[in-house]
Amino acid sequence: MVKDESGQSLVEMALVLPVLLLLLVGIVDVGRLIYSYSHMHLATQETVRLGGLGEGDVEMRSFARSYVSFQDSSLLTVDISPGEGSRESGEYVTVKLSYPFQPVTPFAEQIFTGPLQIQTDSTIRVE
Repeated sequence: MVKDESGQSLVEMALVLPVLLLLLVGIVDVGRLIYSYSHMHLATQETVRLGGLGEGDVEMRSFARSYVSFQDSSLLTVDISPGEGSRESGEYVTVKLSYPFQPVTPFAEQIFTGPLQIQTDSTIRVE
């Protein structure tokens, strides 16, 4: 008995291709997340350095928003503590940045209930 196996490869590829594409998009998303985190960490370090040099809160917030290169920098949350009025030389200033990360991987909304928050912080002594 001779079996006709034409089209077998096409069926196998149709079954495996969606899984491979989902895996590829997931890898790209993880890469985006790691890049965004490292970019935010560097922005936090540069922003807190301004606070250590005596800049005010307004200058630090505007610098952080102009430094990050995300799609919508207005979603960036900048928390500075202590406030500008209570910072003195020799004390520490802390900057915390937070930004919502929206993955593009299909079905990510079912795994993560909303956008992921990328949060970084850095502390430096005021000169």
